Formats: sequence, structure tokens, C-alpha cells
Amino acid sequence: MTNLRRLDLNLLVTLDVLLSEHNVTRAAERLNFSQPSVSVHLAKLRDIFGDPLLLPGPRGMRPTARAEALREPLRQALEALERTVSPERPFDPATATNTWRVAAADYGESTILLPALASLRSVAPGTRLGVVEMFPARIARQAERGEIDLAFHTSEGAPEGLHRRVLFAERYVLAGRADHPRLKRRPTLAQFCALDHVIVSQEGAGFHGVTDEALAHAGLSRRVVLSVPHFLFMKSVLASTDLVAMLPSRLARNTPALRVVEAPVEVPGYEMAMLWHGRSHRDPAHRWLREFIADSV
Repeated sequence: MTNLRRLDLNLLVTLDVLLSEHNVTRAAERLNFSQPSVSVHLAKLRDIFGDPLLLPGPRGMRPTARAEALREPLRQALEALERTVSPERPFDPATATNTWRVAAADYGESTILLPALASLRSVAPGTRLGVVEMFPARIARQAERGEIDLAFHTSEGAPEGLHRRVLFAERYVLAGRADHPRLKRRPTLAQFCALDHVIVSQEGAGFHGVTDEALAHAGLSRRVVLSVPHFLFMKSVLASTDLVAMLPSRLARNTPALRVVEAPVEVPGYEMAMLWHGRSHRDPAHRWLREFIADSV
């Protein structure tokens, strides 16, 4: 067995960061150490564990099997130790100076963050909120590394391993400009398919979505003539052209420039969820922020 008396906390913290970064230079930056200091720590760790732990690879350093086995138990042990030596204090939003970082697409910005923002500034005036663009493939790693506190994503397709709270269920409505001549009443299915549609495609220039899948089951198709990456641009397009769109209902609220009618086709909606990493699950400030946002939507 490894002699615990040969280990110190700095070595374990260094090992944890190295197993996350796979790179001595980046690990040194995160730890605020010099690169030679991290290299010395790595040499000591190799001696203690009798294993090279990290080997040179084509894209940084590659962990050995022993290092992979250490990764999760070490992370859990350090988190438990941090909770032990940092007793919880009641969170006071009126005096708090936290900086929170959240990942959201423009839909989440409009339907979750915007409704909460005014009250957040009033209740917690000393805090700061940083909104970063959401890349679904990066959420889990960003949360694990503490780069984001929260992410807002549909429940379907949300990364595994993160805590999740469903905020609301969303449905689609048919929307166009307020005086659209074809939306004075609910269109028939044939009229719906003949309209010129715009679609949001975050993957880039896609012309097929859940509405098209629903139509395909009935042997039908619609005319999608424009694909855009953001809902904000879509709303501007709808207000200034004769294009129509299947729009999430919350985005159409309080928008006089748009007319909304029920679509003649059943399109599945989705759940919007708030996601966070286990490392901040019990943190009083983080718990407060989660509850505040959930109460605001």
C-alpha cells in the first residue's frame, strides 16, 4: 500500500488537476504554480505510486491505467475534504459578491435568464452574472472544471452525470407577422404545408426539424425556405416578411409584432432543464441561485 505519510495535500491537488488537464503547463496555470514546481510534484507522485501516471501522447499527456483508477476516488476525496474544512455559512444575497457563470443558447437567455434578471439585480445587487454561449458537447466538462455554474438545456439530450431540474414544459405554435394574410385563422394542413417557413438550426443550415418529422408520418412535407441559427433573428424575420415558423410559445409572449395561431399538426414539445455539477450541489450560494431561477420562470 502507498504510505500515506509520504503524501501531502498539495501533491494530491496537483495530481487531481493533472488528471483533469493532461498537460503540465495548463495544470501550472490552474494551480498558480510554476511549471517546474508541477514537474517536481509529478516526479514525487510517480515515486510514491510506483507508476508513471502520465505519459507523453500526441495531444498532451496520456494517463496510465493506474492514473485512471485514481481519478474518481481522488476527486471524491478532495471534495469531501473541502466540505469538511469549509463549514457552510448561511448565504445572504443582499451582501453577496459572487460571480456566477451560466451557459445558455438564445432561447434560454430569453425565457429563463431575462425573466430573472431584474429581480436578481434587486435582491443580490453585489453579484455578477456571466452568460456564455452554450455548446452542448462542452457542458459536462465545463461544469466539472468549474468554468460554469449552471447550464440550460432541453432534458432530452442533456449530458449524463449532471444534476438536473426541469424548469418548464414548452410547446410549439405557428407564428407570423401580426397582419399576415394567411394567419387570420388557423390554416388547414394543406395551407400550412404551402406556406414559406423559417427554421432555427443550431447545427448550421439545417432544413429539417421535429415539425418535418411529424408531417412525414402523415406523408406530407412543408416548404422550409430559410434556416437561421438564432431565435432572435427568426423573430425579426417573422415580423418583417411573410415567412412563418413553428415557434416555442414562450418566445411569442408579449410580442405585438407577431400573430400566433394553433398549428394544424401535432408537434412534440420539450422540457427545459437546469443542469449543474455535483461539486456545487450542496453549496449554499449555488442552492440559492438555483431556487431563485426556478421561482422566476
